[in-house]
Amino acid sequence: MILGEDYGEGSSIIQERSHAFAMKSQMWLLDPRPSHGALVDAVQKGFELSEASRTPVMLTMRVRTCHAHGHFIAQDNVRPSFTLKDAIENPRRGVERMALAPATFAHEHEKVHERWPAATRFIREQGLNEVFESPDTVGCGVGLMVQGGLYNTLIRALELMGLADIWGSARLPIYVMNVVYPVVDEEVVDFCLKYPAVLMLEEGQPEFIEQTLQTVVARADLETRIHGKDMLPRAGEYTTLVMMKGIRKFLQRYAPALLEMAPVDSGVAAMLAPKVIPLIPSMPGVALQEAPGVLPRPPSFCTGCPERPLFTAIKLVEREIGKHYVSADIGCHQFAALAPFDFGATSMGYGLGAAGAAALNVEGAGRRTISVMGDGGFWHNGLTSGVGNAVFNKSDNLIVVVDNGYSAATGGQDILSSRAKNDKRTTKMSIEGAVRGTGVNWIRTVSNTYNLKKMKAAVREALTTSDRGPKVLIAQSECMLNKQRRVKPLMRKQIAQGERVVTERFGIDSDTCTGDHSCIRLSGCPSLSIRPNPDPLRKDPIAVVQSSCVGCGLCGEVSHAAVLCPSFYRTELVSNPSRGERLWARITSVITTLLQRRLAAREFVHVA
Repeated sequence: MILGEDYGEGSSIIQERSHAFAMKSQMWLLDPRPSHGALVDAVQKGFELSEASRTPVMLTMRVRTCHAHGHFIAQDNVRPSFTLKDAIENPRRGVERMALAPATFAHEHEKVHERWPAATRFIREQGLNEVFESPDTVGCGVGLMVQGGLYNTLIRALELMGLADIWGSARLPIYVMNVVYPVVDEEVVDFCLKYPAVLMLEEGQPEFIEQTLQTVVARADLETRIHGKDMLPRAGEYTTLVMMKGIRKFLQRYAPALLEMAPVDSGVAAMLAPKVIPLIPSMPGVALQEAPGVLPRPPSFCTGCPERPLFTAIKLVEREIGKHYVSADIGCHQFAALAPFDFGATSMGYGLGAAGAAALNVEGAGRRTISVMGDGGFWHNGLTSGVGNAVFNKSDNLIVVVDNGYSAATGGQDILSSRAKNDKRTTKMSIEGAVRGTGVNWIRTVSNTYNLKKMKAAVREALTTSDRGPKVLIAQSECMLNKQRRVKPLMRKQIAQGERVVTERFGIDSDTCTGDHSCIRLSGCPSLSIRPNPDPLRKDPIAVVQSSCVGCGLCGEVSHAAVLCPSFYRTELVSNPSRGERLWARITSVITTLLQRRLAAREFVHVA
């Protein structure tokens, strides 16, 4: 089983859960070194380990590992001895292998007394874990133990400290745990026998491996001191800087001569130096405050995302009738929990938006709750746990299903309701039909979410109607990211063939823009930014549409729906225009130039 988990900010699931699951369920966990050869070997050996110990094996793919580039030598595919076709045509049955009492009790004994020893024996015989030692490391008195996935970061930290080169040759011995569970006691003892002090670099909390090492060393009656979380942070990602600080602390205690042999570069020393945060004076009687830095930019919807107008509509309706409790869900729409929309009080799991709001079903409440789920989550379990549950319990709340045509948050895979033709899957199924089949009577489908007027009207009706029972609003528009991936290659091909292609873009008239910026606050589109006001009599910066605009039109819709300003305009970019269009472009260019000259001639310039 391949796990896509990490401790860094680019991950949504934390790896330490899998480590705990592996230990409790007796499933082996691989965390291979981020080298293409090591990764390929880990996959192959993982299958062999599974067969040798009759146990499922998990393999971790960290974010930094997935971002690596390179090549490896592939091998021929190996046909399994017992295929899926064989399983269908010649089924094998073994009651003793099924999870039924009393066999389950025997399974627990088998895990500990047969599978575990078989796994550790295979790991040691096949050399799945690695020890990097050299004549330079002999006699240094200390050793490093590291999870395989952290090896590259460790080498980079040692290189910056002058204790390794970029090829991995280090002055410190390193025991790389490509298999983080189970821990092979014999290998740990062999390594720790050589060194009076060892530092374990292990991400996550609690320190599962470090605790195991302490137990192994104590039972072997070794004098080796095991360090880990006492030298390094207890939680969070172990970046290069974090590792450097921990290793320096460890070496200052046990091997200061190594630090003296390899003085660090001035730039590295500046990285390691304590950060001085400037303080700004405060009001009399109030403590000093930290100087404000650059505000972090939260993750957000893609440019032109069809989910923006949905949350814009909810925000506009709430201005009229007040705020509502919003039960969020996992997926792209969860970005609405951040600025500028700030929606969502809870989030349980994939397709559980409506299930999370199930308890908020109170007779006589003055407002209805809103729950949100995506089309992927809807088919995953939202139809039963959310919609079906709401029908059964006669919920009087609003369920919003965001139908963007794909399981967009995980890469744009097709699902039951995708409009794309898929020869290997069933698509084009109706969400509205499925909802109606569960017994929902109030259903509204907005087939174009960018029509903010219709979107806003549907949300207002759902929250104010006198009809009782669950209300389902289906907001349909194709995921813009997938649409661009599909449309752009076709457009480039058409342009290369000399065909006329028209694309829409939006812009803002700098003379008309008042600097209100509600277009930004109500859509949050990344293509909207600000720039200095060209009018010397106005200080507020004006809004500007950048070239990343995909022409969805939401910013202009927002301006009209909120009755803000007429500064937005739509323009058409024509590739391979006709002769008439070229002539008209020349005429308008000449007229525009003449008018601009007249305006420039009438300007008054004061020279001091």
